[in-house]
Amino acid sequence: MATVIVGAGIIGSATAYYLSQSPSSTIPSDIHLIEYSPELFASASGYAAGFLARDWFSHSVASLGELSFDLHKDIAHQNDGARKWGYSRSTGTSLLKVKGDRRGDEWLRDGTSRAETAATHDFADGNGPAWLTKTRNGMVEVISNDKCTAQVDPLRLSRFLLSACMDRGVKLHQPARPVSITKDSSGALASVVIASTSPPNSTTTIPCSRLVITAGAWTPRVFKSLFPKLKKTIPISSLAGHSLLLRSPRWNIGDELKAGGGCHAVFTTDKSGYSPEIFSRVGGEIYIAGLNSATLPLPELPTDRVIDQESIEVLRRTAKRLLGKEDQDDLEILREGLCFRPVGERGTPIIGRVDDETLGLEPKEGSGVWIAAGHAAWGISLSLGTGKVVSEMIEGKKTSADITRLGL
Repeated sequence: MATVIVGAGIIGSATAYYLSQSPSSTIPSDIHLIEYSPELFASASGYAAGFLARDWFSHSVASLGELSFDLHKDIAHQNDGARKWGYSRSTGTSLLKVKGDRRGDEWLRDGTSRAETAATHDFADGNGPAWLTKTRNGMVEVISNDKCTAQVDPLRLSRFLLSACMDRGVKLHQPARPVSITKDSSGALASVVIASTSPPNSTTTIPCSRLVITAGAWTPRVFKSLFPKLKKTIPISSLAGHSLLLRSPRWNIGDELKAGGGCHAVFTTDKSGYSPEIFSRVGGEIYIAGLNSATLPLPELPTDRVIDQESIEVLRRTAKRLLGKEDQDDLEILREGLCFRPVGERGTPIIGRVDDETLGLEPKEGSGVWIAAGHAAWGISLSLGTGKVVSEMIEGKKTSADITRLGL
């Protein structure tokens, strides 16, 4: 049975990855990935932090978090992930007092720290990473160890997943946008019509019985374009986040070896009123973000983003304060970034099947429409688990994680 996946970011690619290796009824060449953007992984899949956690989630997401973290570890060990996409153990440290009793994604909107969602761990005083500028009265506390947190480069991981899919025969249609669906004589889903957005701007009808929407922050728009007569909407909003990718002379291969090959994540506060998050990566890169905006409008395409230089300047000042030296400017800026995270109304992702009756479709065995989006800042961490359970739902199998409370 043919499957169309709209959105070839890390969630869509992970879904295709697990579906294409299924030993059951799915033939890889019958899986179609549709991507509207002319640049692959141009939003959160390529510009997010890449921080992974196992037990930093609310009860409804906990099972998925554990599954996904373990899958990240397994796939990295099986495919040389340390070299190919910078998979590494990570130690989470905090420069603020963390109570560990906040859950969900409230911290995203009110400017507080992701560290406040961490599970309770025994704190231990530590010196912190070598690249962190120490202050006289500063205190570094360990809030997680390398058994429950890790780090990847999300862009390279996304590219690996997509490449593996295509090597198996999965088809990528890009740039192309979904236009409409068609029904068969019984009223069940029969095909998805897509339009190429590059010359010759042709229209293609892809026969399919299974449709998955994994378009991130653009998921509500895709859903509306495919089902324009429905009053139902997908309760996902977008949250813009600026970032910097940089290098510091105090974080290099030698430091990685001294640290046993591990990376660090640092959560702190800034006098500007936001909570910076800083992540070191294998290869000498350091990523800094945490400056989020719910008012920046979602563009038509990820490539239409307009970076706000005032926000970038705030991040630069924070980077200099926390990572630099007072008497010299020795940080090399590699990339300025802006991505749009999909935030579910409940603060948790939406993963599940949309009722056929709601869509105006007749039920048919093996047919259906699924949504997998709204992961907020945890899209990279939850990506593999989401792809795994969505592929299992599509094939009518028992899911490897409990996602009963994540449906629409």
